[in-house]
Amino acid sequence: MKNQDYNSRRTFLRNLGAGASALSLPLAGFGETLTYQNEHTGIHSLVTNLDSIRSSQPGRKLGIALVGLGSYSKNQLAPALQQTQYCRLAGIVTGTPAKATEWMQKYNIPKENVYDYKNFDRIADNKDIDVIYVVLPNSMHAEYVIKAAQAGKHVICEKPMAIYPKECQAMIDACKKANKQLAIGYRLHYEPFTKEVMRLGQEKVFGAVKFIESSDGFRSGDPTQWRLKKSMAGGGPLMDVGIYAIQGTRYITGEEPITVSAQFAPKTDPVKFKDVEETMFWQFEFPGGAVSNSTTSYAAGVERLYASCEKGWFELSPAFGYGPLKGRTSKGPIEMPVVNHQAAHMDGVCKDLLDGKQLPDHVTGAEGLRDVTLLQAIYRAAETGRKINLKKA
Repeated sequence: MKNQDYNSRRTFLRNLGAGASALSLPLAGFGETLTYQNEHTGIHSLVTNLDSIRSSQPGRKLGIALVGLGSYSKNQLAPALQQTQYCRLAGIVTGTPAKATEWMQKYNIPKENVYDYKNFDRIADNKDIDVIYVVLPNSMHAEYVIKAAQAGKHVICEKPMAIYPKECQAMIDACKKANKQLAIGYRLHYEPFTKEVMRLGQEKVFGAVKFIESSDGFRSGDPTQWRLKKSMAGGGPLMDVGIYAIQGTRYITGEEPITVSAQFAPKTDPVKFKDVEETMFWQFEFPGGAVSNSTTSYAAGVERLYASCEKGWFELSPAFGYGPLKGRTSKGPIEMPVVNHQAAHMDGVCKDLLDGKQLPDHVTGAEGLRDVTLLQAIYRAAETGRKINLKKA
């Protein structure tokens, strides 16, 4: 997410008040021009390409309700849902009446598909809504994912899945009990440049991966935004964009890290960042021998995923934003189609749901739980100054 998006759901939160307890597919013609397909079947391999998505139940679209109408919903998800083939914007949940009116008019949403946080549970009776997409501050993810599952709906939850692993497990358990599927907003797992670096790393195209630099940060704006409040965000940039850097190391290696060391950087603005970290660094070791170094920050911009291997190197820069991404290797540029990340992600998830398939593990609650466990381990390593053995953590 970029600077203007990071101020995102602040206005929404202000209006929540005491009542709330906390691919057309990606571009036109994309299906005809996409030739890349990753055949790798490792833990982070992808399960669909655009051709297979197009072939599934033509004309059937799942109705998605967006919960929280902040910047990400307004500027990315809602526009993407005008391009998707297997899902559509069917409903909204907001605590702001003016937003409800605006969205109803703009997207032709019927009044009966508009909810607030007091009558959210009534969504269970709405057959027009199949999937609930939770786009709320981190501290509210668990509550509304569990409520969505109890309402009998499939769920997509923005990353990070939650603040603590125990919340993630409760979300997984609730969806399992309701016999509904839970996806996390890992849009990059459906993005062609990202799929290619997964393949290059996991298939050892340039030999074994030896070193990874995976970093994501930006200069934070509004000092009153919810992302700077630990009670709502769970932390600072690590909980926000640092998770992309964690993901990058994991999907390049196809492995889980076995140790982590971490350090907090000094705060250059202790007033603005009184509640959360401003910048931090961490290092992973992987069982195959690769090591990684990562930075995340709200003080300055960085967005790079680089892997040095035995016989060459590859990188993405930009690597994690909404696009277009750009990549190259020691043999030349990476050429891939530019897609709408959110449309690709939602269509990929909904295609599997329509086909009655289990979602691939690498985009589900299981993956979200792995990331949140690592987030908390990084904080623990920085707080204690000790290298943590993740196999024992």
